[in-house]
Amino acid sequence: MIQSVQRAAQILDVLGSGTPRLGVTEIADRLGLAKPTVHGLLRTLEAYALVAQDQATGKYSLGPGVLQLGNAYLDGSDLRARSLRWAEGLAQQAKEAVWIATLSGGRVIVLHHVFRPDNTVQILEVGAAIPWHACALGHAIVAFLPTGQRAQAGGPEPGAGPGPGVWLRDRERGGDRRRRRHRGAHPRP
Repeated sequence: MIQSVQRAAQILDVLGSGTPRLGVTEIADRLGLAKPTVHGLLRTLEAYALVAQDQATGKYSLGPGVLQLGNAYLDGSDLRARSLRWAEGLAQQAKEAVWIATLSGGRVIVLHHVFRPDNTVQILEVGAAIPWHACALGHAIVAFLPTGQRAQAGGPEPGAGPGPGVWLRDRERGGDRRRRRHRGAHPRP
């Protein structure tokens, strides 16, 4: 692995971890790197708009180049392209939101999202990265993986033990996870 690329990727990870803006010292401390190294990498990432520096505070955040890369990823997804034709009709027929997603490591990445056809306030989830065991779609995807690949996804085995709140609510209604594998969907609470 090329060390400088690895460190630049780690900086992007830290900036994408939830804290809106971080200074050079904060990033260096989190990564265990020297401040001059972090500063040099930040300057390079800034030149490519992958990070942006707030002029008032001097702190860094992810830049617009990250969004452009994310959009390029979505635009290049064959799964997303194929789903565009039928996802809208499925949402209308099922009267539910439709997510098209792929498994990436231990997370489900939402590639396409069609809103529920009702008048409720909804948030577009495209690009969301959700631990697979925390959403019904993740459980459905992992349930269809070959056994060896399930272990690579991390998290609990589908159907094992009490899961996150969504499964507890399902159990209270007398639900069955095997049915979900057959259906490929989970009813709203």
